[in-house]
Amino acid sequence: MDEQEALEIVNEAIFQKEKRKLKDIEELIFKGSLQKHTYGKIADNSGYDEQHIKNEGASFWKILSKVLGEKVGKNNFLGALERRQSPDTTQTQDFHKSNNLEEKINDLVAKVRLNIREIILDNCGTMKVLDMTQPIGLNDIYTNVNILKKITSRIGKDISQFEKKYNAENFERFEIGEVSQERIPGIEIVKRYSKLMVLGKPGAGKSTFLKYLGIQCIDGDLLTHLVPIFITLRQFAEAENQPTLLEYITQIFSDDTVSALEIDSILKNSRALILLDGLDEVREADNNRVFKQINNIPTQYSHNQFVISCRIAARENDFNKFTDVEVADFDDEQINNFANNWFKSKNPEIAKKFISKLEENPPVKELATNPLLLTLLCLEFEDYLDFPTNRSELYERGVGILLSKWDAKRGIERDQVYKRLSLRRKEDLLSQVAVKTFERGDYFFKKRELKENIADYIKNLPDAKTDPEALLIDGEAVLKSIEAQHGLFVERAREIYSFSHLTFHEYFTARGIYTSLDDLKKLVNHISETRWREVFLLVAGMLQNADEFLLLMKEKIDNLLASDEILQSFLNWGHQKASSIKLPLKAIDIRTFYLELEKDSASDDTMRARIDLNFFHHFLEFRYLELDDLAEDLLNNYSPADYHTFNNYIVLDKKFQSLFTHAYYGDYHVLSKDIESIFNFDLEPNFEYSLQHLKNKLPNYQQDEPNMKEWWKINGYNWIQELRAIMMAYRNIGHDWQLTQEEMQFNEEQIELLQKYYDANGLLIECLMSDCFVTLEVRDKIEDELFLPIAEIEKRKEQK
Repeated sequence: MDEQEALEIVNEAIFQKEKRKLKDIEELIFKGSLQKHTYGKIADNSGYDEQHIKNEGASFWKILSKVLGEKVGKNNFLGALERRQSPDTTQTQDFHKSNNLEEKINDLVAKVRLNIREIILDNCGTMKVLDMTQPIGLNDIYTNVNILKKITSRIGKDISQFEKKYNAENFERFEIGEVSQERIPGIEIVKRYSKLMVLGKPGAGKSTFLKYLGIQCIDGDLLTHLVPIFITLRQFAEAENQPTLLEYITQIFSDDTVSALEIDSILKNSRALILLDGLDEVREADNNRVFKQINNIPTQYSHNQFVISCRIAARENDFNKFTDVEVADFDDEQINNFANNWFKSKNPEIAKKFISKLEENPPVKELATNPLLLTLLCLEFEDYLDFPTNRSELYERGVGILLSKWDAKRGIERDQVYKRLSLRRKEDLLSQVAVKTFERGDYFFKKRELKENIADYIKNLPDAKTDPEALLIDGEAVLKSIEAQHGLFVERAREIYSFSHLTFHEYFTARGIYTSLDDLKKLVNHISETRWREVFLLVAGMLQNADEFLLLMKEKIDNLLASDEILQSFLNWGHQKASSIKLPLKAIDIRTFYLELEKDSASDDTMRARIDLNFFHHFLEFRYLELDDLAEDLLNNYSPADYHTFNNYIVLDKKFQSLFTHAYYGDYHVLSKDIESIFNFDLEPNFEYSLQHLKNKLPNYQQDEPNMKEWWKINGYNWIQELRAIMMAYRNIGHDWQLTQEEMQFNEEQIELLQKYYDANGLLIECLMSDCFVTLEVRDKIEDELFLPIAEIEKRKEQK
């Protein structure tokens, strides 16, 4: 019998029984077996995983045995095919008998699926979590789950591999749990493996995934030849009289719905999809019994399809016949899909705003990779169409959910590993670990070190053990408890841990600092370090009164430039320029405006390219200093003299800055127009004469563009310097702090120091603009002294 004949026989047999043709992977296995290839060879030739080929092969030979009416396998199927090609009378009778039985089973499956549909929809069709006021349809909110085939905590890595990628030296915010391995759609994994252990962190969406499988199956979109059976393992474990798993499956359906005999027939014929949810939620006292029930399923029932869910760190017993996989964190696409699904029934536009706000808040977005915390963010966003200004309150709610609320909402009581480690004590423990590791710049830590840190904390609790080794054993137990029950510590590779999110590491660091004045004084020493930025903001939000903390920040910032005379002179220029303008505006607004303006006028190889002052712009926006809006406000609410002053100072200087920028970038075709717009202002005669003289030097661009281009190549630089001289002489702006004033040459160290000064002030401004409590007196003092030279600050102290 050649390959083509064999394929035709198999296809015909499967079509008669299953109403389908061979799947691609079944055909690969069949052809490979005809050629006497091993599963390993078939896997190599096809690009599949060898274990996947073995699993699919076992399933295929089982199906082929049914359709051929006799047991066949990889090494004996040819004889069965030959007998089918030339059957005798007895074999024909057996075949028709088998065919009739298969039809009966198919009819039974269809009947049972129909009868239990409402039960499955009732158990799996909706979800209601956290503070949701009403349940939501699972299909309305469900976002496809991705699976990692390799369990991250079992991957061997050296901690130096993490430290090289994520370090405190060149800090850029990172997603601490990012993985590089391939993500596979969850549905595909379920199709590949008949026995699946789905592992994941708390709130990763494991239960939702199992419920979705049940809905998909009963709706005819997945594994339509099977009957879905959803079981909450906690309820099974606590059922009266401790029934076996098979007895319990029978009990959950009433005789009016499905009889015990029908259930038994379904199970014996391997036509059930058994979904076992929440292995980690089983009480410690019931663990062994539940484990034995699952691991020792009688042979006649063992060929059904099983999917179990469990928190990854709670998995201790080994289910030999199950393939372990891990639920991946949500990626950007999944976050967006979830948000769109969540808000579509309310207002689709809210979803767009939600996603936009997430992008603006990287620390908040980190939490959105966890479906449970993403649900919290959606609930928080619904009321105000924004996230809380005080992020510490948002993170506190997230931590509360993971530490207690999530289990309490579902009526789950976890075994307490350390009886005196209350919720508050757990938070204190996490804070102590966070401060120690964050101060060292360690985002990842070895298991031994983490156990020692935990032991160092619990040794101070009442009734704690005193023996160091016993304390370490307790420390490991507490670590496993926090990891498994709350998910705030996560094993990133074998025996290498981190906080579940960088955001939580920062939150607990801030929590461990904010209550001590000495710790606050130590914290301000990190004012120039980017990686501490979020901790500063969180501490400000946690303090009942942030006055002293913000004043400590302000003092530290002012001292950054205190010993540099050149930089102090630069700040003094800003102060003097702002003081010369008499407007009903705060001096800080005008001072900030001119420092921003001077940055834009600075030459490209110094401040403009080397120093980022964007926060000035944001501060001005916060203070409502948009020029057009402010001009209108002055026109409507202040005297004509104020409006005239505003135009002749701020708007005129802005016009000059625009002229200078166009000249600097060689936009010579607009220079004449720029100058003409300046002539509309009141100018001193000498000032107007100098500007007209400068304008007259420009060739007529419209009449002779080529000549203008050539002229600019030769004379452009000198023309710019003459413009700069006019701006400095008549407006006191446009300085080239490196090139034109010998006493104010900024060297590399000064440029770096000035950037730190600006960044630190930006952080102070952000704290001031946040939801922290600051008295009006301190707020005014800080705003009034922002960007002032030390001499002026000291002078004001003496005056007070």
